Amino acid sequence: MNEVTESPVGRMIDGRYQVTRRIAEGGMATVYEATDVKLGRTVAIKVMHVQLAQGPHREQFVQRFQREARSAAAIANPHIVQIYDTGEFEGLDYLVMEYVHGVNLRYEMNRQRVLSVRETLRIVGEVLDGLASAHAAGVVHRDIKPENILLNDRGRVQITDFGLAKAASQATLATTGMLLGTAAYLAPEMIEDNQALPQGDLYSVGIMAGEMLTGEVPFASDNPVTMVFKHVHEDVPELTISHPGMPKRVSGFIAHLTARHVEDRPADAAAALRELHALTPTLTPDELSYRTMGTDGIQPTSVLPSEAVPAPPSQSGPDSRSEATAGDGTASSDGTATEIIDPSGQAGDAPNDKRANRTKRTAIIVGAVLALAAVIGGGCAWWYFLGPGSYWTVPSATDVTCKEGQSCTLKGADFTDYERALKVAGIPYTVTRQYSDDVARGDIVSSDPTNVGDRVSKRNGATMTLIVSEGVRKATIPDDITDASSDNGKQPLKTLKNLGFDNVTHDESQDQYSLDVPEGALLSIDPQPGTTLKHNEPITVTLSKGPMPVSMPNIVGETKEDALSSLNEAKLKVTTSEMYSDTVEAGKVISASVKSGTQMHWGDPVNVVVSKGPEMVTIPDVRGKSESEAKQTLEALGLKVEITAPLGDLTQTVRLQDPAPGQQVRLRDTKGNATTVTLTVV
Repeated sequence: MNEVTESPVGRMIDGRYQVTRRIAEGGMATVYEATDVKLGRTVAIKVMHVQLAQGPHREQFVQRFQREARSAAAIANPHIVQIYDTGEFEGLDYLVMEYVHGVNLRYEMNRQRVLSVRETLRIVGEVLDGLASAHAAGVVHRDIKPENILLNDRGRVQITDFGLAKAASQATLATTGMLLGTAAYLAPEMIEDNQALPQGDLYSVGIMAGEMLTGEVPFASDNPVTMVFKHVHEDVPELTISHPGMPKRVSGFIAHLTARHVEDRPADAAAALRELHALTPTLTPDELSYRTMGTDGIQPTSVLPSEAVPAPPSQSGPDSRSEATAGDGTASSDGTATEIIDPSGQAGDAPNDKRANRTKRTAIIVGAVLALAAVIGGGCAWWYFLGPGSYWTVPSATDVTCKEGQSCTLKGADFTDYERALKVAGIPYTVTRQYSDDVARGDIVSSDPTNVGDRVSKRNGATMTLIVSEGVRKATIPDDITDASSDNGKQPLKTLKNLGFDNVTHDESQDQYSLDVPEGALLSIDPQPGTTLKHNEPITVTLSKGPMPVSMPNIVGETKEDALSSLNEAKLKVTTSEMYSDTVEAGKVISASVKSGTQMHWGDPVNVVVSKGPEMVTIPDVRGKSESEAKQTLEALGLKVEITAPLGDLTQTVRLQDPAPGQQVRLRDTKGNATTVTLTVV
């Protein structure tokens, strides 16, 4: 496919993905929006560039595609962009992934220039949550940077591009002589020791967090060599050095992430996340709202001057700041007016008295107005910052009965109906879906805040979160689970567990030996393969114990019939052959390939040799032949020849022979000696 003249837009990939438009283009691939017609959902498809697919390093780029698919697919976390499928289209490898409607963090940083401490820590927390799952799965991302952090339309983080990710035990930095990762965010050990560890991801997160807060990375240079040199040989400066107003504990946390030595950083993302969770509650509203001026010295447009006036802990945010500015009154600090008093303390003449009275009344009115304004202003400020204007109240659900005086959760409420109530109330919310054994599909499992009447802050981007039931998790027993040669059939119990079935009964005492089914494979399963059922419904399985162990019977000297009967009873695989025997009667067993008493199993092979009895020979007529000719003829048959010449052997002609011609005799006696033929010559 020519990428310019034959764009996949408008085409169907693998009969399943209808490509609708191009979303973005990078150095390795182009990303398209598409519809998965099989599942009816929007997906993103990353298609490798033609020049890479046809270039000398094709295998390396294909491996990166495959690595991205394997790495992301191994991680289950809402902050990781999911990989759904992978394949090849007209010679170009592609990935099918979750479609994230939003922007990347770089876009948001460019838009805002700098972020507040609160927003930075929120984003960092979600990045660490995603990386914690990756690290737990043994995967190191290796390329954490703002461009790889997506913010969906609800502002939530989703990490993408695991193309450089690798198993932590195998991770190295260099590939085909090229430096992997982005220089501004590379950890020292990645540069110096060619290692990629979970702590390297934390270093990148710390650099990125500092950039969100200050608008700049600690080591900036047009020359990447200079930049990586600084990462290796210099400590990342604490943020409080260049920004004294930065909360010290925030600066210390980021310094912990960006420590130059691996052992000085948290062990992995889970440890860093625990540290962040411990840090956040200790920060004051002022510290959470702190925002620098940015690298250009201009205050961000989303930050108003009134941010210097801190809002209460649960109400700080852009809305409260703008309202604080708009509500700034003109009353004095104590809320009273200023009266004008005659210094003498005495009344003057009438006109002066009238003027004085008018002035006094005016002052009193003004003071009253200002006092009223102060009261109203204070009331409005209370209403907005501390009162009902600062929060939403969690509405009740029409299908959940609440008892008076008791807390009432939303568990069991129909989410579709309740969602309308949230939209009418204007409450922002996020939804996560999960399976539930006791809540019907489409109903609410839990929420945060938990109870009807609880409050959702209108400040700081707070939202209500809800978990909605997908119903009881179901799965299908694979059709090939009884096929011992299939992946599902090799370890059936593990297969059922991996599918989520958790009520599987396996009574080992009911397992049976089998000639045909390998040990550990299924003999029977109830319900039958292909059945779809709930994960907690009972499944009963019987497994094969494999071929039964048996002892080789003693069959030497037995008749062939008796020997075969014994071997067949032991379910051994028998082959027979025959040979002459001077000592074993015809039809009886001479020998077996396996010694009597040897431990065997059903189906093991045994070769049995059966006697044909002694070998017989018919005596030829050698009378009238010369002694030498007769002797040669008889010895050729394996017989022994004795010559007698009672009258002399002048003619050397055989006249008599014993045994007589035509007689059948044994070739050998029971001791193995050849039968003797006596020739009489004259």
